Amino acid sequence: MEAGTPPNHLPPVLDATCGGRMMWFDKQNPRALYVDRRTVDPIRVGNGRNSRDFSVAPDIVADFTNLPFPDESFYLVVFDPPHLIRAGDDSYMAVKYGKLGGDWREVLKAGFAECMRVLRPGGTLIFKWSEIQIPASEIIAVVGHNPLFGHKSGRKMNTHWMAFLKEAAK
Repeated sequence: MEAGTPPNHLPPVLDATCGGRMMWFDKQNPRALYVDRRTVDPIRVGNGRNSRDFSVAPDIVADFTNLPFPDESFYLVVFDPPHLIRAGDDSYMAVKYGKLGGDWREVLKAGFAECMRVLRPGGTLIFKWSEIQIPASEIIAVVGHNPLFGHKSGRKMNTHWMAFLKEAAK
């Protein structure tokens, strides 16, 4: 295997919850593998001048709590899980962003652990959280890791971007 190539010739970046790839400048970036637990056929969302086509078309359909990759496969993992626990199943927000089911604490804890499992030692996990329904401080307590740094963004400053570093193997 060539130096710097992840196991099984996987790209170096995993987006474990790609959704509509809204954060990506290049939505077909060949350095990334896009995963989501759902697919959404192209639909028109929004209204008037703000309407646009939306779809969820992952490279691999898989749940972020059970990723089908070997340990330590990726240099960078992007984890932007659904942040809604209260939304109608067919609502605009649920369709666009997904919805957490079951015990959201256990789901997020398992998802974060799974993202760290597939991350190489010394690799970075970028975590995005919108605290519309659950404060970011609760999420940090649930996942059991402290971010290196982060940034609040959005009109109401309720979206948090956080970077975590996986410790190098000892």
